[in-house]
Amino acid sequence: METVNLLPADTYIVKNATILDNESRLVLIKLYQPIIGAVPINLYFTLWSNLDTSQIVSTEYTHHNLMALMRIRLEDILEAREKLEAIGLLKTYLRKGSINNYIYELYSPLEPQEFIDNPILSTTLASNLGTSEFEKLLNYFKVPDIDLKEYQDISATFGDTFEVTNSVTVTDTRDIRKIKQIDLLVDARVDLNGILSLIPNEVLNHRSITKEIKSLIYKLAYIYNLDDQELLELIRNSINEKKIIDKALLRMNCHNYYTFEHQNITPSLVYKKDPDYLRTKVSSNSKRAKIIHTFETTTPYDFLSGKNKGVRPSKSDLALIEILMVDYNLTPGVVNVLIDYVLRINDNKLTKNFVITIANQWKRSNIKTVEEAMELCKKENRHKNKQKLKVVKKEEKPDWFNKNIEQEEASSDDIATLEASLNDL
Repeated sequence: METVNLLPADTYIVKNATILDNESRLVLIKLYQPIIGAVPINLYFTLWSNLDTSQIVSTEYTHHNLMALMRIRLEDILEAREKLEAIGLLKTYLRKGSINNYIYELYSPLEPQEFIDNPILSTTLASNLGTSEFEKLLNYFKVPDIDLKEYQDISATFGDTFEVTNSVTVTDTRDIRKIKQIDLLVDARVDLNGILSLIPNEVLNHRSITKEIKSLIYKLAYIYNLDDQELLELIRNSINEKKIIDKALLRMNCHNYYTFEHQNITPSLVYKKDPDYLRTKVSSNSKRAKIIHTFETTTPYDFLSGKNKGVRPSKSDLALIEILMVDYNLTPGVVNVLIDYVLRINDNKLTKNFVITIANQWKRSNIKTVEEAMELCKKENRHKNKQKLKVVKKEEKPDWFNKNIEQEEASSDDIATLEASLNDL
């Protein structure tokens, strides 16, 4: 994705690529907002309100106008926009010029059933809400189950009511509005073709592997951070007697495997690297610039794995990273700096209470960027070094310590007296 600086003077228009109604508002608030937060949803509603009376396209606005409407910074608008794009509610198009022009194309949220069937969205929603609230939400969208055994269907058919007399041929329906949605695009972290090739035809009917099943497997591998070997075993254990992958069973197996490995902690969605607007604009090739770039572009999971010489982080370490990113809302780059700092000053140990104490301080100090975190670490380090410089108390020395005492030769009488004393002893 190309990085383009967003400016208040840049203009935009809103295009409605779908059909939006009150049901869409309800789904956005109840299902999407717990995952991406209130600001992105507010941005979506604000762009929706920019549309004309026909709900098709808006007039031209500036981003300064958008900042004034929402009462937030341009950086917050950019972050909210990226979240809407990532979750499939918005597409952004750009035409560069002296003043850049944007088109924001709105898409419908998923239907409640489609949302729940999506493993990434439903798992994250359940994690953010908690089991009890998630169950309440499911019940809200459920259709009441009424027993119709004693009822008779007396609905009229089309043929019973209408008769076609003159037929008119509809020539072109391509531009007719319809509900449009965007599927979530995730990184292909696994070699799915290689994995499936290891399962013989006697066990799995390879012709039954549809695009839908592949998409599901990629999403499960993404949300549960599965490698090829783990995914191979989970797929094997999810094949039914018809030699077909049971999608519900596969989802359950992946969930159970993850929660067992992570002590009943379910995964959450977080920024996997620092947003572009928080990255330091450096052009030098200095050691400091390279360190900053590494902090900003590496996920905390990969950063900690590197610190562990490639070994997968422990369950407690992963839980601690999730606390820093979810509960304390620290950016991945700042989390990397914190991890690096603690390991250096705490004998390579990530002690939870110690890390949380520093996280509280950084949160109060409103640390947002890698450079801010690094500067705070340097400041703390200088302060601790000063405390270590203790004033050594001078020891009191006897009067003779620094004096040159003149040497005098003993007389014959002194020697005789000394010898007499020694004889007595």
